[in-house]
Amino acid sequence: MTESTQTPKEIVEVLDQYIVGQNEAKKAVAVALRNRYRRMQLSKDMQEEISPKNLLMIGPTGVGKTEIARRLAKIVNAPFVKVEATKFTEVGYVGGDVESMVRDLVENAIQLERADQYKQVHVEAEKKANNQLVKLLVPAKRKESRQNEMQNLMNMFSQMQNGQAPSENDADKEEVTDDIREKRMSVAEKLKAGLLENDQVDIEMDDPSQQAAGQSTMLNQMGIDLNDTLSGLMPKKKIKRTVPVSEAREILTRQASEDLINKADLYHNAIVRAENTGIIFIDEIDKIAPGKSQNSGEVSREGVQRDILPIVEGSQVNTKYGSVNTDHMLFIGSGAFAENKPSDLIPELQGRFPIRVELNDLTKDDFVRILTEPTNSLTKQYIALIGTDNIKVTFTIEAINKIAEIATDVNHNTDNIGARRLHTILEKLLEDILYEGPDMQMGDITITEKYVDDKVGKLAQNKDLSRYIL
Repeated sequence: MTESTQTPKEIVEVLDQYIVGQNEAKKAVAVALRNRYRRMQLSKDMQEEISPKNLLMIGPTGVGKTEIARRLAKIVNAPFVKVEATKFTEVGYVGGDVESMVRDLVENAIQLERADQYKQVHVEAEKKANNQLVKLLVPAKRKESRQNEMQNLMNMFSQMQNGQAPSENDADKEEVTDDIREKRMSVAEKLKAGLLENDQVDIEMDDPSQQAAGQSTMLNQMGIDLNDTLSGLMPKKKIKRTVPVSEAREILTRQASEDLINKADLYHNAIVRAENTGIIFIDEIDKIAPGKSQNSGEVSREGVQRDILPIVEGSQVNTKYGSVNTDHMLFIGSGAFAENKPSDLIPELQGRFPIRVELNDLTKDDFVRILTEPTNSLTKQYIALIGTDNIKVTFTIEAINKIAEIATDVNHNTDNIGARRLHTILEKLLEDILYEGPDMQMGDITITEKYVDDKVGKLAQNKDLSRYIL
């Protein structure tokens, strides 16, 4: 497990490449991230005493709350999970279990850790995959098993007692003649030279549907993996596919990597990673706070808050990979708080989010920057998409200013959905080009202010129409 050594300023600079404005929020999350690195430099005793200072982001939808947290996790390759507070219900009611957010985080940590371990064994795994490819492309006859059925059965039970999946090793042995050996050497050379990448080959692989099928949500919440338990009693179901050599190599490399990595180390490291670097983003947290109008639902909302509280303040959560401690996970709460305020949350939960950051509404200037500055801005995305039809699209500065102006006006006159308004406007603006693009003979199209005004300007002025279309 590695911690980011980036300074807060460096973290903010990276966030600036993807997110416009909201400097206070960026500074707050950058400091929180740096404090994790600082904590890991201290003695073990002091590390246990220092807990993350959780953040509460307050601001309307579409201003960058979720994106800041998601980009933050990517910067440090940290486990990250986003949950909606509204999907949880008080224990005893129908709905999500609050501990599921921690289990989801551990699953994410395992994916990250598995990817890291795959990189460590990639060279050896690819070598095994290539050897297997040669055998598949030039198959040999299998030796007949000399063991009787009773002996095979005894071997199968012995493997099951040792926690291994039953296999038939003798049946897998091949009779390799000199002719087969020469052919395989020739194919191996061609594989190395990349001459067989498009050839078709039949491979066997684990059935991906077997893992997901039959898993009970209740058992999962109890930390029990039924599939893992049964895998020691019966062989995994295999499926056959005919795929190009290039794809077969990827599949076989992945299978070889899975065999080479140590599962015990994988799960242990993933849990440590989730405990020390995990980020849980709780969206719509304002929706579980009482509103201005009191009703019978307020009791259930408070119950959800009290269920979330022990997770945020630190507790042990059982997962199918082991017990996970939430003491040092970073929690980021997010909400608009349009109909209530943070002080409407129960005092105990308020105290667990000591850092509060208010994100500002986006202005016209912000929209102009969103359309032009980020590494993969919206305009760059559409230019790239339409470019696949051999059409070069360019936006004039005046056109971008007009789009920003329309987005600001529509947000002001209807519901304010922040930067997401740009998506709806650009889709409407480029609707004809996206539809007719493959059949158009024109090579270059310039989006001007007049074009924007003709396509969406008049529509935006009609409040009734813009409410439904934009």
